[in-house]
Amino acid sequence: MYFGHFAVGMALKAKYQDIPLFPIILGAGFLDVINGILVAVGIEKVTANLQALPYLYFNLTFIEWDHSLLMAIVWSFVWGAFFFKDKRIAAVATLSCFLHFIADLPMHNVDLAWYPYAEQYLGFGLWNKWGVWSWIFEIGFAVILLAYAFQQHLKSNENIKWQLFFIGLLALQMSPWTSPMKFVAMLSEPYASIFYGVLVTVGFIVPTIILTWLYKRSDQLSKCIKPVVN
Repeated sequence: MYFGHFAVGMALKAKYQDIPLFPIILGAGFLDVINGILVAVGIEKVTANLQALPYLYFNLTFIEWDHSLLMAIVWSFVWGAFFFKDKRIAAVATLSCFLHFIADLPMHNVDLAWYPYAEQYLGFGLWNKWGVWSWIFEIGFAVILLAYAFQQHLKSNENIKWQLFFIGLLALQMSPWTSPMKFVAMLSEPYASIFYGVLVTVGFIVPTIILTWLYKRSDQLSKCIKPVVN
């Protein structure tokens, strides 16, 4: 899952509107940020596979230091610990990070270990079973969460239409036909793995920066509108 993680983060932000966006949105992708770094430096392993639909084009050969159940819990608490000065922010940040693992469960192809080097793996394998349709499924999943976020923010006179538009662009960009991962998978090693890691990490950090700016902008507009409405 990719853009679906941002939808999860936006739904959490709508639920906890007093919590800053950054701990939630980057938290929703924190496991993949770690994954990208570990793959790029060679600690974890992915294998190019142009048949791996809908948009990843890599088999996740070994991702157990960030996407195993145990390490997902560990990294969630690590992420939450960055915000220890405010227990409520820390708790929501921790939840946002762990929901990444929960959201991945339906999609991943039985490559989510219980713990590093475990023999048992989790994952319902919709990527493998449904192919392109798993991308459609992720869009539907994101639409439901984003509709909730939109309605919740409207109650506070905040319009997040540009955030929704941006997530829509991410969904289109990661379609089976336009995913940059397909071109990365055509590279020889170690460049394929290095660029995979860079794209995964950047693919969460840059959208976080953009969404943070969009939310700041929509929040400022809502504050200008409220006095007029009252």
